[in-house]
Amino acid sequence: MTYKTFEVPNIHCMGCVQAIKSELRELDGVASVAGDARERTIEIEFAAPATWEAIVAALTEIEYPPAAS
Repeated sequence: MTYKTFEVPNIHCMGCVQAIKSELRELDGVASVAGDARERTIEIEFAAPATWEAIVAALTEIEYPPAAS
């Protein structure tokens, strides 16, 4: 299982967090998703077949790309 916390600059409210959670939960292999609107961060737990690249692609598609690290 992979755990990752990352910043999403486009988060402005809990509605944004909910949209992200809804999108990522649809990916096979995603075990959990949590977010903090004030900190603009998302925490995700995932395993195969989910990949970081697939997660980034899904977030970019809904206009919530992760901050460049």
